Amino acid sequence: MESSPATAGTPIGQNDGKKRRGRLIVIASVVVLVVAGALTWALLARPSAQPPVTSSQAPAPTPQPTDARQFERPADWSDYRPAFHLTPAQNWMNDPQRPFLLDGVWHYYYLYNADYPNGNGTEWYHVTSTDLVHWKDEGVAIEKYGNGLGDIETGSTVIDVDNTAGFGAGAVIAIMTQQADGIQRQSLFYSTDDGYTFTSYEANPVMENPGTTDFRDPKVIWDAANQGWVMVLAEGAKVGFYTSPDLTEWTYVSSFERDDLGTLECPDLFQMSVDGDPANTRWVLAASAHGSKYDKTTGLAYWTGDWNGTSFTPDSEAPRWLDDGADFYAAVTWDDPRDSAEERLASRYAIGWLNNWGYAGDLPTTDWNGGMFSAVRSIRLADLDGAATLVSQPVDALTGLGGEATTAETIVLPPGDSDALPQPETGSYRLQVTLSPDEAGPAREVRVKVKDGGGHFVTVGYDFALQQVFIARDADAAAATMPELYRAVRRASSPLRDGAVDLDIFVDYASVEVFADGGRQTLSSLAFGEPGANGIRVESVDGSTVVRSLTLTPLAVAAPERQ
Repeated sequence: MESSPATAGTPIGQNDGKKRRGRLIVIASVVVLVVAGALTWALLARPSAQPPVTSSQAPAPTPQPTDARQFERPADWSDYRPAFHLTPAQNWMNDPQRPFLLDGVWHYYYLYNADYPNGNGTEWYHVTSTDLVHWKDEGVAIEKYGNGLGDIETGSTVIDVDNTAGFGAGAVIAIMTQQADGIQRQSLFYSTDDGYTFTSYEANPVMENPGTTDFRDPKVIWDAANQGWVMVLAEGAKVGFYTSPDLTEWTYVSSFERDDLGTLECPDLFQMSVDGDPANTRWVLAASAHGSKYDKTTGLAYWTGDWNGTSFTPDSEAPRWLDDGADFYAAVTWDDPRDSAEERLASRYAIGWLNNWGYAGDLPTTDWNGGMFSAVRSIRLADLDGAATLVSQPVDALTGLGGEATTAETIVLPPGDSDALPQPETGSYRLQVTLSPDEAGPAREVRVKVKDGGGHFVTVGYDFALQQVFIARDADAAAATMPELYRAVRRASSPLRDGAVDLDIFVDYASVEVFADGGRQTLSSLAFGEPGANGIRVESVDGSTVVRSLTLTPLAVAAPERQ
């Protein structure tokens, strides 16, 4: 992914006339918990794997007492500071880096530019969490421009359980792109204090640029079947595959090439079971891509297929998309080492950058820039109409933010605009609604207008005729000053089930995330209402709509613990 812009008016990724791409992907990998007793080390013992933890060992997230939660943001927060999405206190943020777990604590890094808007270059900023909802700032973990090879861009981390690299058993190894004078190389940094501080490997870079423009975003995993490290690397219109016995010496083995998705970035490779069946597994290759040929903007494309240790063979040439919204990019996925081997195949987490390089520097935020991170979601691989498909759900810990819910059912919405639905009291809430066309005079379309007020709103809609869910931001408070790309409607096919559609909508002060049909479709977008405007209106188009059920739940503020 690209580095932060030097100034709001400078082309993204440009510094002294040179385009640079910086992004980091925090790889969640492995933790060694040497457990005496009944753990079978042979099941998951591998240099990159975190051994499963018994239920008595897994530290449960500390529940937040209901009376301790705050549903109003602090009075000194800016208008669009999100209540439960992660942002930095100030400056610029972009690509997430795959988290890892140590001693019950998730370690997560993201690209950060403290010199924004007057200077370029990113570094790795470190945050921690026990529940993937509440975060604590730990400061910059890997500083830019420290070893003569450029800034610190996207990459990944692993835990070197068996000391294959020689920095000590259990060392946290980070491999990422550094870029200097327009040349992208891969460097290695290691940590012996659980990922809080890192040392640059004296023999960096571990991968020299072979003479190409795009050579970045390494994602490293342990391939248990073949007992070696595997790296996927973004190389323009292809993903390169590399193997290594020790994380320092890498051998090119194959590539996966495309001519329909533009420049690929932030690749990923992981194995999952279909519908939780450990006897039926597929490998998933993913990459952030440009979807214009598929009537989409940039987002995370993926393919299921076979990995034989040296090459990937897709089940189908056509890509699928993890999210059909405007703003879900550079996403990373990871599993939970406390789960059993079967559970780790069945479910993973994912987080993405809620932003789009088409307008990344134009957002109406003031005290920080670069958008925000999506809410963490759980993903699973399901057989949908004969194709293995990633399905998303909001992470369970988000329910802990919920306050007292308002419910309703069997509301008939006549043609036209209405404010008949319950109204939220703040700008962060969850709206779960089941909608169907009224048999007596069915609507063609229904439009739920959130952030309504001051003449602005964001539409979450469903087209009953086309059976599509969509998000439209053409009437939001930022639309008039944003590029046309921002105002484009984003859609996804979502067939009716039992004559109705289920929408699970998470609204924050600067975003909307929609999980339709049980998460079979998701659409994530930045979205800006008039400051202080939190209304909900609904429009039933060319007929009546029935609200079969509705639950409106306020969501508490999950303020990061700042340094």
